[in-house]
Amino acid sequence: MNADLIKYLENFLSERRKNLISSIVKHRTKYITVVLEDIFQSQNASAVLRTCDCFGIQDIHIIENRNKYKINPDVALGSYKWLSLTKYNEEGNNSLQALNSIKQLGYRIIATTPHKGSVDLENFDLEKGKIALFFGTELKGLSKEIINNADEFMCIPMFGFTESFNISVSAAIILHHLTYKLRNSLINWKLTAKEENMVKYEWIKTSIKNSDKIEKEYISRSIKNK
Repeated sequence: MNADLIKYLENFLSERRKNLISSIVKHRTKYITVVLEDIFQSQNASAVLRTCDCFGIQDIHIIENRNKYKINPDVALGSYKWLSLTKYNEEGNNSLQALNSIKQLGYRIIATTPHKGSVDLENFDLEKGKIALFFGTELKGLSKEIINNADEFMCIPMFGFTESFNISVSAAIILHHLTYKLRNSLINWKLTAKEENMVKYEWIKTSIKNSDKIEKEYISRSIKNK
């Protein structure tokens, strides 16, 4: 990403917005990513996005098999604008495509489920490498494709009659615990300079009216001045 272009676009931001973007991007991470498989309740899907933004998770992967991912604006409160969303919806069953793509990015596939052999959240090892947390549907949980191909299983310890938390609550509990551990560890969890610039560029464009037009004019002038 052209640093000069970013500096130029920053001229169209208020000083407060420019400082806010520069501050928040320093707390973003791609060491943890979240994958949502076939979520059908828009309030739950939107609540997870809001949680991810609050805890500094930048990349979200969305698998659409039977259910189209819908955002509830009253719940999400615009959080999706600041996240990098990747959707998998071109095939009948997109779960394996998503899983393989995410593995190729170097992530450990972590199925969040009370599976036999699951590690309790408190005992989960973050230091073995970056992780992709898979969350399944509200009623059935994760698909067999994800369960059969997961590298590890994680669960939240529970002591009541109910077998599981709501998906948005599960995501909030897990991300709070893991991001706290991450930020207090020696793990290199921050964005690279290149990643930081890419995220800043997207956020700046989101914050500016007619940003595409302004960018085209800048590029056009740059070419003429060469």
